[in-house]
Amino acid sequence: MKPTLALVGRPNVGKSTLFNRLTRSRDALVADIPGLTRDRHYGHGRIGGRPFLVVDTGGLEPGARSGIFQEMAKQTLQAVAEADAVLFLVDGRDGLTGEDREIAAQLRKTGRPLWLVVNKSEGRSREAVAAEFHELGLGDPLAIAAAHGDGVNELIDLILESFPEEPERVAEQDNAGPRIAVVGRPNVGKSTLVNAILGEERVIAFDQPGTTRDSIYIEFERAGRPYTLIDTAGLRKRGKVEAVEEKFSVVKSMQAIEDANVAVLVLDARQDIAEQDAHVGGFILEAGRALVVAVNKWDGLDDQQQAEVKRDLERKLDFLSFARVHYISALTGRGVDALLASVDAAYAAAMAKLPTPKLTRVLIQATMRQQPPRTGMFRPKLRYAHQGGMNPPTIVIHGNQLGKLPDSYRRYLERFFAEAFELRGTPVRLQFRAGENPYAKRK
Repeated sequence: MKPTLALVGRPNVGKSTLFNRLTRSRDALVADIPGLTRDRHYGHGRIGGRPFLVVDTGGLEPGARSGIFQEMAKQTLQAVAEADAVLFLVDGRDGLTGEDREIAAQLRKTGRPLWLVVNKSEGRSREAVAAEFHELGLGDPLAIAAAHGDGVNELIDLILESFPEEPERVAEQDNAGPRIAVVGRPNVGKSTLVNAILGEERVIAFDQPGTTRDSIYIEFERAGRPYTLIDTAGLRKRGKVEAVEEKFSVVKSMQAIEDANVAVLVLDARQDIAEQDAHVGGFILEAGRALVVAVNKWDGLDDQQQAEVKRDLERKLDFLSFARVHYISALTGRGVDALLASVDAAYAAAMAKLPTPKLTRVLIQATMRQQPPRTGMFRPKLRYAHQGGMNPPTIVIHGNQLGKLPDSYRRYLERFFAEAFELRGTPVRLQFRAGENPYAKRK
């Protein structure tokens, strides 16, 4: 399981700058839950060969009793509780402040692994910048300059040393059957769907604690085939839930998606499709996981309401058009069998082996039907293709001038390959490798 790093601190100490540096992108999921601030970002990070998840939180304002700052503090403390390591950022230019002392005392009570990071150290000695922060009693302060990247790689390498590298799970997954993560917003029926799947006849199930806190891996058999359900965290009893943000953990859903082969995105037919639904769907697409969409609580809706739900789905989740959609009732079990059949099909597509000769033939057919657009005097040439990976199916295309292919043509090729190989239920990834020009170094 990828370790999760949470970035916390008072406002304007450089958390977002460090987040962008670690994820190498400004695109990130936002936990846009009504009543909460939109400053919580989630994304992938990678230093060297080590992947991790990173969470950018809103600024902590000690003493805030109401309003948006109190909500930001609640969200930040929730991220701290979920994280495997907490990076407490302070500002090396401002020096140690009273707010930093209060936040340090608050974080110390959480019991989470803490790393004190002194940002904005550029142009000064790291030891001098960090010296006064020893007073916080959080271990040796680590000075960095997030804006320039100074010390960032060393910092993350040091943090990740405490997390053992996990071996590849491909062989294990092949033997254990598909791993299915059931994800979605609170109260859409995730736990009811899990119970409906496990409550079928001829099912053998037992609970096994997952590698992520509060996530349960449930192994079961159906029609003689093994499966593993990942019951995502956050499914707590109502009496134990004190605030809205406790009902849904984006971090834990992200971890479940990462560990799964197939994700089942559960939506509530009686609620509008929210931004959070699109954000989770976007993360599934970014992770390259196969996907089945389950629109729950379909029973009881009249024809007009059903038509409105379908239009809303096409409009807001059109980027997930590769996935099959099922309209189900988890409470009564209606549609669950068909849902699992689509899970099997999506898993088969995600793990499909694509022969090189057929891939190259399909590539030639695609270019004959629609040639890549000319760029300047030359037109990109696509010569041959082979498979580069599974889950998602990755196709490596070789040729010349491939860096100049427009995004629209890449999407055309993805659709063409998906249709030719009947890869329904999984995204298709393309990688382009251009051959070197033998005359490039000649004058």
